[in-house]
Parts: sequence; structure tokens; C-alpha cells
Amino acid sequence: MWRNANVWIVLLGELIAGLGLWSGIIGNLEFMQEKVPSDFHKSLILASGLLAGVLIGPLAGRIIDQSKKKTVLIVSSIGRVISVLFMFVAIATGSIWWMVLFLISLQLSASFYFPALQATLPLIVKQKELLQLNGWHMNISTIARVAGTAIAGLVLAYWPIQSLYIVSMITYAGLLVFTCFLKIEEKEKVALKDGKGNRGFKEIFPMLQDNTAVLMTLILTLVPVLFLGSFNLLIINISVLQDSASIKGTIYAVEGVAFMLGTLAVKYIGAKWKINNILFTFVFVIGTAELLLYFAASPSLTLITFAVLGFSLGCFYPTAMTIFQKQIPKAFHGRFFSFRSMLDRIAFQVVLLSTGALLDVIGMQYMVVVFGLLSVSLTSIFIWRMKKNRIAFI
Repeated sequence: MWRNANVWIVLLGELIAGLGLWSGIIGNLEFMQEKVPSDFHKSLILASGLLAGVLIGPLAGRIIDQSKKKTVLIVSSIGRVISVLFMFVAIATGSIWWMVLFLISLQLSASFYFPALQATLPLIVKQKELLQLNGWHMNISTIARVAGTAIAGLVLAYWPIQSLYIVSMITYAGLLVFTCFLKIEEKEKVALKDGKGNRGFKEIFPMLQDNTAVLMTLILTLVPVLFLGSFNLLIINISVLQDSASIKGTIYAVEGVAFMLGTLAVKYIGAKWKINNILFTFVFVIGTAELLLYFAASPSLTLITFAVLGFSLGCFYPTAMTIFQKQIPKAFHGRFFSFRSMLDRIAFQVVLLSTGALLDVIGMQYMVVVFGLLSVSLTSIFIWRMKKNRIAFI
């Protein structure tokens, strides 16, 4: 796998783009902290971009399946570079509406880029290498997240917020250059010859009904969203609770390093555990760890909890992605990954809005209890259904 030039291009491109993405996210949080006092209003702003991604999802999936993956990746990368311009206007004018436009344009580009990338990975490596590649891809994403947030913190300490978006634009341009060097052999789209492939997500549902393991895995991936969707607002509130600005960067770093360890460990865990045991064990741990955030006033317990969450997510997501890539026919990859991306965005919107409202109404500590109990309950129901219906995973 490591002799494959495409693998290096994808991973290095992800590293470079990730640095820009997370620099931009820290910039967004800093900008909102200055301009928007309400947590609920912050969540509404973040949700605006996700809504745009949901609306474009069906079209994105259809275009990805009908087009060359490399072309989609290049065009969406150009869109990312252009989107940063809106944030420069937002900073210059102090207008939150320009930031909303930035978030919408960035999410529109992401709605094409990420499903196309997930559909590309099975085309550049053998099936037996997919779990390893998915793990490394998420590992690189996490390295970029840790490094990006650290760089962003350093930049904000010495330079104005505009500097973060200069970094973002440069890294997105770097991703575009790397993407141009990809060499992907794609077969003709057989589905288009017989008139199929033009019906958006309609063909996805019968396929999911026939593949219960994929459907169950798809539902399971929504459980960690209860944590991930509230992640940034949680960190802001933990920082306030502990009266510590530095805890933000520390949490990002600890969770990120633990995630990387999880993506490395899952290869060895997968050699000894059944794939369904990996999925259910770690999603259950995620729900349990959410409950522990009730004690977020303790810095040490907070960091331990985020380490457990990071490791569990690092084991869970590469496993789930491998199931999708192996068990779903390649002709459906574009639409399926767009459909999954749309579901994630809808779930993120619901969680974001719920998080903002619950933080304003009942506070962070009771909110994490609600989310934790919901996660554990849903996981328990799925385990019971799997055993009752004897659902078989690969």
C-alpha cells in the first residue's frame, strides 16, 4: 500500500487541507465568541452551513456517480478556496451574515468533496487494505486537527484573526494541487447505460433493505454524532466552567492523540474481535463516557474522558467505513456516501440546535447526562435487535 503514489497524495492532501480547516474552525469560534453572546444563536449559525449541505446532498450523490471522481474532487477543492474570501469580508465588515455565507459555501463544497473522496479510496487500494487506509486517513485527519488547532492558538496570540484564514486559503490551494496529481482508473458507469443512476437516493433504500448489516451500521454511526455535534460548544462551556482558556487546546490535543491511537489499534483489535463486537463495544463506551462529562469541573477527569472518547471514535469510524466500502456496490458509492453525509448533517443540525438550547436552559452538566443516557439506550436497543434478528456482519 505504501508504494502506491495515490495513497501518499490522498494522505498528504488531507494533512495540508486539515491544517487549514481547523485553523478556520478556531477562527470561526473566535469570531462568534466576539459577536454572538448566546449559545443557541451560535448553534443556529453553525447549523446554517449544515442545512445547505443537506439540501445539495441528493444532487451531489448523483453527480459523483455520473462523473469522474477526480473531476469532482478538483472542482469542489476550487470551491473551498473561493469560500474563504467571504470570511475576509465578514472580518472586515464585522458582519455575521458574511460568515453565514462562508459556512454555506464551504459546506456546499464539502458535500461534493468528502463523498467523492470516500468513493475514491476503494479505487486506489485493494479491499484487504481498506481498513488500514481508512485508519490512516482518519489518523492524518486527526494529526491535522491537533496541529491545526495548536497553530491557530499560536497565530491568534501574535497575529490578527485574518491570519488564520490566510493559512486556510493557502492549505486549500495546496489540496487542489495535490488532487491534480491523482491517477484513478475508473470503469464506465454501467448504471447510466440502462437508465439507472438518475434517480438520486431512490435506489439507495432498496439496497439498504437488502443489506441489514449496512443499515444497522449506518444507524450506529448516528450515535457518536450526539457527542461530535456538541463538541465545540462543549469545549467552550468546559473552558468557562473551569475558568481556563488553555483547557480548550489541551482537550483538542488529548482527544486527537487518543483518536490516532484508536485508528492504529483497530487493525490489531480487528484481527481478534468480530467486526460487530468492535462497533457495539466502542459505541457503548462513547455513550458511557458522555455521562462522565457531568464531572467536567475536574480537569483531570475531563481529559481522561476525552481520551476515552477519542480512542473509541478512532476504533469505531474506520471499522464502519470499511463495512460501507466493502459491502456496498461501487455503482452506489457516490449516492450512498452523499446520503450518509446528508444524514450526518441533519443529525448535526439537530444536535447543534439541541445543544445550544439545552446549554441555555439546563446547563452543560445536565445536558451531557441527557445525551449520554440517549446514546446508551439507543446502543442497547441496537444490540438487542442484532441478537434477535441474527444480523450478520462481514
